[in-house]
Amino acid sequence: MDKNNNSTTSMKNTIKLGMAVLSIASLLGCQSSREKSSIEQVAVKSTGLPLLEVSDNKRYFVTEDKEPFFWLGDTGWLLLRKLDREETLAYLDDRQDKGYNIIQVMTLHSLDMSNAYGDSALVNQNVGAPLLTEGHDFSDSEAYDFWDHVDFVIQSAQERGIYIAMVPVWGTNVKDGKVSVDQATIYAKFLADRYRDQPNVIWLNGGDTQGDEYTEVWNAIGETLDQNDPNHLITFHPFGRMQSSDWFTEASWMDFHMFQSGHRRYDQDDTERAYGEDNWRYVEDDYAEARIMPTLDGEPSYEGIPKGLHDPKEGFWQAEDARRYAYWAVFSGAAGHTYGHSAVMQMQGPEDDKVGAYGNTKLWTEAINDPGAIQMTYLKNLMMEFPYLERVPDQSLIANQGEKHDHLAATRGDDYALIYTYTGRAIQVNMGLIKGEKVKASWFDPRTGKKHPIGEFRAEGTEGFKPDGEVQDGNDWVLVLNYE
Repeated sequence: MDKNNNSTTSMKNTIKLGMAVLSIASLLGCQSSREKSSIEQVAVKSTGLPLLEVSDNKRYFVTEDKEPFFWLGDTGWLLLRKLDREETLAYLDDRQDKGYNIIQVMTLHSLDMSNAYGDSALVNQNVGAPLLTEGHDFSDSEAYDFWDHVDFVIQSAQERGIYIAMVPVWGTNVKDGKVSVDQATIYAKFLADRYRDQPNVIWLNGGDTQGDEYTEVWNAIGETLDQNDPNHLITFHPFGRMQSSDWFTEASWMDFHMFQSGHRRYDQDDTERAYGEDNWRYVEDDYAEARIMPTLDGEPSYEGIPKGLHDPKEGFWQAEDARRYAYWAVFSGAAGHTYGHSAVMQMQGPEDDKVGAYGNTKLWTEAINDPGAIQMTYLKNLMMEFPYLERVPDQSLIANQGEKHDHLAATRGDDYALIYTYTGRAIQVNMGLIKGEKVKASWFDPRTGKKHPIGEFRAEGTEGFKPDGEVQDGNDWVLVLNYE
């Protein structure tokens, strides 16, 4: 049967509605946390990808065998809604080739959520009633449902070494009063039961929302996931220019912090803290919390999205801006970074309007190769080149700190230091703070991933380093110092 034949959708969902009665009953039953009804059996199997954990120093991520894991995320919010199986594999193959190991997705973007095949996620838009059918055969349109397709995405990502960071239900739906605590609890248990045996799942509670609104719903989801799926990491994806630590620092279900530095320029930020483009400040805030957890920017300015988000006349964020957010955050102590592109996050395809949301005119198949998407890999490779888990932020290395785009960010380990300049201005280094007698210096180009040797220096006094080019936005470089 043609999976794209929309004329079958109504009949198909009617059949599934009847089947869903059994699934809801099973969710409300008294089975143990390890038992599943036949309707909940998942067709996918683990391929041995390791679970992720928080490192012993509580600043970073590691695999369950204690290997360092640098979070390099891509934002594929509408992946589950827009892409069919063939498109999904093309997208995942591309992100694997480029070195991404995390994809952030919305599980329920809206309560009328359906996928590329017309399969609805819920019964009557009720979060407490996932729409399920017996069987998992893709060739049988009455057996293959929305959740089978989610299984396919998770399994396909797993085979490519990619973890899927899933937002259970986008915050707008909760904010609109459409999700009760009881519904949220049932739904979260369904997700935990279905995916707890898949190693490549991460839970992003929330979804562009404030944690001090409908807090009981967010805690119900977090606590239920934590109780029924204790092996997967959980965080909270907050509203723009906010961070999960604003509300959930002490929440027992939280494993790491996430902030959304957002899409506004300095002059567009009307919040009280007014960090503007300084996403490194959120990292510093989380780094200072008494309860130590990893933190990262889960939504910085997307490449190709308007400055301020809504008005294309304000201009669009470019690859150089995406790089700045990434290096600033990571060098300030973040455990990784999530990149985003306007066309990719909404998966704009040829079937959509020529001008999509936020003034986007690119297809996702083109945007996956935009410069910023390629250049993120260079950051990941650079960080993994050095002993990772000993790394700390250290601004004391910088003798000439600047403001806004002139800000310099420094990180170091026991025998190395990395300092980032976004504008290519000179870096004055307090060499006397370096352990060792000699320092080999080089420039790392974030645009190409190439290194250029500078020379050898004594570890004493203050030394100035100036990269090639004019001092201007986007002439960014990393000063690499190796101690001897």
